[in-house]
Amino acid sequence: MPRVQLRVGFFTECYRPIVNGVVASVDALAEGLRGRGHDVYCFTPSVPGYIEGDAAILRMPSLPLPMKTAYRLTLPLVSRRNLNSVVKRLSIIHAHSPFITGWMGVRYARRFGIPLVYTYHTQLEQYAHYLPFDAGTTRRAATTLTRSYANMADAVVVPTESMRRRLQDVGVTSRIEVMPSGIDLEFFSSGVRREHIRRASGAFPGSRMLLFISRLAREKNADLLLRAIALTPDPSLHLVLGGEGPERESLEAMARDLGIAGRVSFLGPVGRLALPDLYATADAFVFPSASETQGLVLAEALAAGVPVIAVDTPQTRDVLGGQARYVTTDPGSFAAAFADVAGFPDPAARASARLSAARFGITLQTDHMLELYEDLLARSLALA
Repeated sequence: MPRVQLRVGFFTECYRPIVNGVVASVDALAEGLRGRGHDVYCFTPSVPGYIEGDAAILRMPSLPLPMKTAYRLTLPLVSRRNLNSVVKRLSIIHAHSPFITGWMGVRYARRFGIPLVYTYHTQLEQYAHYLPFDAGTTRRAATTLTRSYANMADAVVVPTESMRRRLQDVGVTSRIEVMPSGIDLEFFSSGVRREHIRRASGAFPGSRMLLFISRLAREKNADLLLRAIALTPDPSLHLVLGGEGPERESLEAMARDLGIAGRVSFLGPVGRLALPDLYATADAFVFPSASETQGLVLAEALAAGVPVIAVDTPQTRDVLGGQARYVTTDPGSFAAAFADVAGFPDPAARASARLSAARFGITLQTDHMLELYEDLLARSLALA
């Protein structure tokens, strides 16, 4: 545990008002560090119309990207006041993306002799479809960016062992530490099964409620769930999708075309305070994505004690272990698993899932991150 107060600078392209797993991870770590008495400053793009209530969030000028997205193009400009009063005084620079904001972190780390940590949140290769270029070329460029950026860092943090192997396979030679992203275990385990939530979600009495919480985007594979429901004639199965995203309209159209619109509900954005009861009310949490580095919602589902059906990938096995039923990316595989969902999940299984979630606590993540920060600072001083 560091014996002095640290000043940590987070550099991230992705932050509020965007709602996704990266933002939740960044906020959870910041909360954990601040809870130990350390200062955390977040350098991130400005967003027109968004009012920031936290003085430790330092917004940089930005421009819209040439596509329909909430993300912004950062202009690498930090005010002289923030440069002198904040950046120069940082103990650690911790980057959460390898784009312009992340490279600003590299520049300041090198300029002022500050240790640089990079958390690998996203498999960029899985997002090639967002760019209007050849997919293979885009994936290779994404891999090159990941390797180049990670090798500039003093240490790279990954949330799962499979992601450590992934980075090593693509040529990352920097120090790599495995630290799962943390969640508030007490908060997510506090949910209560509530019938009015089932009714509001479209699940009638006696039905079995399948829940998926996610940004509705192509790489999340939500269409697999719709096709699986269409293959399952049992009308008691009801699929609930919580979240917003660019694929929502096409998914709603798909549900209508498949003749299952009455068995699928789209909740839209779900507020954080509503999540524990929503998880606890579901009969199963279903997870079709194969693009995650961890999948924060999987840890949340474990903490809530809800049974999980997930696509079988190395990273989902790292997170879930034996606390899930694994399926392939074939809709029929999901449909078979859906048919076995019980209306009243076993209390012992729920308790076992909650116990398994203990390794995702914010306290544990904060402990490990502070140990890493302290070690890097000690090495930096030794070389000075």
